[in-house]
Amino acid sequence: MKAMLVDENKNLVWSDVENPKIKPDEVLVKIKAAALNRADLLQRQGKYPSPEGCPAWMGLEIAGEIVEVGNEVTSWKIGDKVCALLGGGGYAQYVAVKYDMLMPVPKGLSMEEASALPEAYATSYLNLFIEGNLEAGQTAFIPAGASGLASVAIPMAKAFGARVITSVLSDDIAEKIKPLGADVVINSAKEDVAQILEKEEINGTPVNVSMDCLSGETLGKSLPYMARGGYWIVISTLAGVQTNIQLRPLLTKGLHLVGSMLRNRTPEFKAYIIKELVEKVWPKIESGEIKPSIYKVLPMEKAEEAHAILERGENIGKVVLSIE
Repeated sequence: MKAMLVDENKNLVWSDVENPKIKPDEVLVKIKAAALNRADLLQRQGKYPSPEGCPAWMGLEIAGEIVEVGNEVTSWKIGDKVCALLGGGGYAQYVAVKYDMLMPVPKGLSMEEASALPEAYATSYLNLFIEGNLEAGQTAFIPAGASGLASVAIPMAKAFGARVITSVLSDDIAEKIKPLGADVVINSAKEDVAQILEKEEINGTPVNVSMDCLSGETLGKSLPYMARGGYWIVISTLAGVQTNIQLRPLLTKGLHLVGSMLRNRTPEFKAYIIKELVEKVWPKIESGEIKPSIYKVLPMEKAEEAHAILERGENIGKVVLSIE
């Protein structure tokens, strides 16, 4: 089969590799589409290798069709249309997947749309509802509103009854993300995020949960204005790895500052998240309450171009690679 490897010059090369061999508790999926994540860019740079036992090439979420089933698998059959959360290996024609990492393609979705669900939806659900304990009527702060992850997290939080604040870098981007439904959009190029969150607190709508992929200085400045008992979940540090935190508000408000990564969770915990997604989120997707946001679909042979879109930060929604 073919898979997208990284050569010594960090170029992407569609190369011949050995076909996967499934274990008794796995299925073989013929991949139709694979969605991109910023982790793919880090992995390409050699900074985010696949976990032990996973294929070395990139790809954390895919959609496709089951073509082989292990003899211990009873919940899936050949021909089932599925999407899957992977530790790696999605940039390929086939992948072996443990049965409990699979989800049915929601009714009405294309393979390209379904491929954009597993990683982004699992990450959003984990950090908003499991780590952050977000409830209907509360306020969530989800910065970087134009990111592929925010394009999932904002509609998900709204669908479960939360009020959402996000941030972007320009008025033009603010206009483009209007369909996501955020209640407040901060233009951080001309507005101070912490000052806006302070006003929100004064107005009685402080942030209960933040799913923060930026971090940096803004984190420390904003933390004091959270709701009592609030959760600030750090999922990445794209805006900087250092911040100054006032400890007094952390103490007096009983705030929670939490670091969270989906990738280092146990297989059992990931299976729990997947089960939760199918039970609680998939019905909202099938009803149209939550809609996958796809920026562009490109053939796998144009993976370099797809990566460049993420590197430039031009996408509003997910970038997907299709595989013939």
